[in-house]
Amino acid sequence: LPLYVAPVHASPELATKSKCMSCHQVEKKVLGPSFKDIAAKYKADKTAEAMLANGIVKGVKGKWGKIPMPPQKIAPADAAALAKWIVTL
Repeated sequence: LPLYVAPVHASPELATKSKCMSCHQVEKKVLGPSFKDIAAKYKADKTAEAMLANGIVKGVKGKWGKIPMPPQKIAPADAAALAKWIVTL
């Protein structure tokens, strides 16, 4: 039987490959907030996915304290996939 290959969806594996896990974890704060804390903060925000994807690509300053998140070297499609995954946590 041939194996079905699913398209790449955001997941802990994409977050790890993209080096997100250097500063973030799913459950606990490291250098940056946990992904679950991010999801909770923006739970009611209908623009959260786009805003988070933009923040991943362009960087974020002042939303979670003094430590800024620099712009990440990541494809916009991967940033969008990560943002979509984060808001589901």
